[in-house]
Amino acid sequence: MRVISGKARHLQLITPQGMQTRPTTDRTKETLFNMLHAYLPGALFLDLFSGSGAIGIEALSRGVKHCIFVENAKEALQCIKTNLNHTKLNDHATIYEMDVMGALERLEREEKAFDFIFLDPPFLQGFEKQVLTRLSDSMLLKEDAWVIVECSTSTDFSFLEELDFLLVKEKNYKTHRHVILKRNHII
Repeated sequence: MRVISGKARHLQLITPQGMQTRPTTDRTKETLFNMLHAYLPGALFLDLFSGSGAIGIEALSRGVKHCIFVENAKEALQCIKTNLNHTKLNDHATIYEMDVMGALERLEREEKAFDFIFLDPPFLQGFEKQVLTRLSDSMLLKEDAWVIVECSTSTDFSFLEELDFLLVKEKNYKTHRHVILKRNHII
């Protein structure tokens, strides 16, 4: 796995061993960032369920101003730290070593607001709805913020309308998909 484009282009990244994380493939990452690249420079990015940190690092490499990584698995946290050091992007990153719901609460207390929130939770465990419910009336989303969810192809999003989210784009891959959302009342 590597950084696809930008300042840290071509640098290799490490990933946690075992089956606890599913690193996003380079091809999938490239497809996602090709959709977002025009909006990234100067943006604030929140990477939830960060794993190796590859998504947030790609965003930083492509011009995101600052990224907050949220992860609570010890091996994954070590990968994020190593990858940030290797890419020399640590000055633009903050790591929250905690669970996602606790981090969202802390970020709200700190009055943070993001242009992009990316989440790649463990598949088919309901975290998507839990996080989106929390974000639906949160000040963590800037007015025109994007929420990107990496999820199983069978993840149900029938609840989006009740949370006032609009599905802007969906990209299906063989085993998973990216769902790109914005708050409905903004559009």
